[in-house]
Amino acid sequence: MKEFYRKVIRASGRISDILVFTAILCFVVSILGAFPGQLIINCLTPFLEKLAGNEGAADFLGRYLNTIGAWIAGLLFIAIFRKNHPMFKSLAYKKGGNDFKNLGIGLLLGLGTNGICILFSWLSGDIKLSFFGFDFILLLAFFIAVFCQSSSEELIMRVYAYQKLRRRYRHPLIAIIGNGVVFALMHAFNPGFTLIAASQIFLIGVIFSLLIYYYDSFWMASAFHAGWNYSQSIIFGLPNSGLVSAYSLFNLEAASARDGLFYNVNFGVEGSIGSSIILLIILAAIILMNRGKKEKTDLWADMEYQEEIRRQQKEAEKNKVENGQES
Repeated sequence: MKEFYRKVIRASGRISDILVFTAILCFVVSILGAFPGQLIINCLTPFLEKLAGNEGAADFLGRYLNTIGAWIAGLLFIAIFRKNHPMFKSLAYKKGGNDFKNLGIGLLLGLGTNGICILFSWLSGDIKLSFFGFDFILLLAFFIAVFCQSSSEELIMRVYAYQKLRRRYRHPLIAIIGNGVVFALMHAFNPGFTLIAASQIFLIGVIFSLLIYYYDSFWMASAFHAGWNYSQSIIFGLPNSGLVSAYSLFNLEAASARDGLFYNVNFGVEGSIGSSIILLIILAAIILMNRGKKEKTDLWADMEYQEEIRRQQKEAEKNKVENGQES
């Protein structure tokens, strides 16, 4: 049993890194982050109302920017516990990982993937869009806000949660799949959430985790996430995980919308079978492009080695004492 345990669990793993505890801690970080986030937004409200020009758009802009609090809570949870400090390496600039090339690739993937889903939905007649109005400053402000929201989720899920699972379990597949499960659960209380939506969010969570595994690029995952949300919510005005923006470049004619292969009336393209098919293609492409490649960066390899040395030393001392007692 001990041998099996060692094959599955890393010596560096902590009790709090168990999948269930990790999921609970992610919810805790998100909830705690809402408090400083709301304080910041309360201070910014007059500025946001002036920038947006109407209360509805200002409120929605504030919802996105509220996730600054999740950044604060997430960084604190990493900083407070010394054993979590290696996670900070996932955030820093590194050529071939967190660099501007991968940031751009991630953004194009997010905009393009979501754009394809919306295009197919429009071509099939499931949605009708009308041009609302172009406001460069407001579009830029929403892009910054959406990137803040998306990257805060990536901080919690692909830095904090993923790395905790990676520290606990030897096989990276547990961290990749487990991370997708937790990511889907984090969206379970969104309006219009369905099993199809859950499977789609799980898939995109696995894709983001693979970007960490193969490219060690939190920046790429964050940009992909931001591009997807920005395209869906701010450019085309569709529900983003069930939530509809008060401002967008195009407006959805909601009365004419219908459920279809690439669209779900209550949850948007994220609740459709078609978007899951597109994401499965993206997932397969990432795996095929990186076939034969191993994990780019293992933050816990050195810690695991040191923990294993300490464990062996303790066992040797214990055996020495036991042998001395027997003699």
